Amino acid sequence: MLTTVTVVLAAAVLGGLAVAAAFVLGWASRAFHIEVDPKVEAVQDALPGANCGGCGFVGCAEYAQAVATAGADVDLCAPGGPACARKLAEIMGVELSESLPYRAVVHCVARADQKLPLEKPLYVGEQTCRAANLVAGVQRCTFGCLGFGDCVAACRFDAIHLVDGRAVVDYEKCTGCKACAMACPRNIITMVPFKAERMLVVGCSNQDTGPDVKAVCTIGCIGCKACSRQTDLMTMQGNLPIIDYDRYESEEAFSKALAKCPMEGLVFVGKPSAADLAAVGQEELPDRIEADFKTTVDETEWRG
Repeated sequence: MLTTVTVVLAAAVLGGLAVAAAFVLGWASRAFHIEVDPKVEAVQDALPGANCGGCGFVGCAEYAQAVATAGADVDLCAPGGPACARKLAEIMGVELSESLPYRAVVHCVARADQKLPLEKPLYVGEQTCRAANLVAGVQRCTFGCLGFGDCVAACRFDAIHLVDGRAVVDYEKCTGCKACAMACPRNIITMVPFKAERMLVVGCSNQDTGPDVKAVCTIGCIGCKACSRQTDLMTMQGNLPIIDYDRYESEEAFSKALAKCPMEGLVFVGKPSAADLAAVGQEELPDRIEADFKTTVDETEWRG
């Protein structure tokens, strides 16, 4: 009998506590409720939820708040792409201006067998670029890709991989989220506006003089200025040429510069066009155009 009374009493106490807790939670929900702007919710629902930070905000929630309440641009979400930008513009009732997609470019295209010396120093430290970058002598070129894959680990879209000791971007998957650029301790990954499916870029970051570059890399830019003398779309910044992407219109404008380049510092990245593929038939399309370049379609020869 006593046991039954104890059980009933315990059940009653627990039931009373549950009712009291439900009452308190219900009251707190009403007392501390914060009204959320429906536009914030609508914008956040339209975002992909990648939380990559490429827009410049901490995550999608903060970006949604900024779009809905602070007038942030609606085309900052690289993973969402144009479709997401159009949706946000529709929600906010604004006109969407045309913008170019930005894609990651690794300014070091040297393979492991092109980095000197061929017998690399033994490195037994933490296998990350950030750690290796703090150790002198890991790689003789202090501007080149270290090849430990910090950028690969940072990319949520599987758009960058290590190939032959260098980071290579998969432009079928790259969304321009900037995660790889932010992860690179040597800052050799930049975001380039893609005005075409493939773009000419400077595939080297070495600011040293020609003899010093040749001592550490077989294809690095030697700062000879030959390319910048052939087109006003390229200017020298220190010992490296810089491409003026604001005025970049077509590959043909760089034909003379490509012909004069004695190294392999100028390369094309991205997707080959239909015309490029037709010009080489079934051959694999390499990165660099042969020195006797004439057009991207007619009488074009290629080399790896």
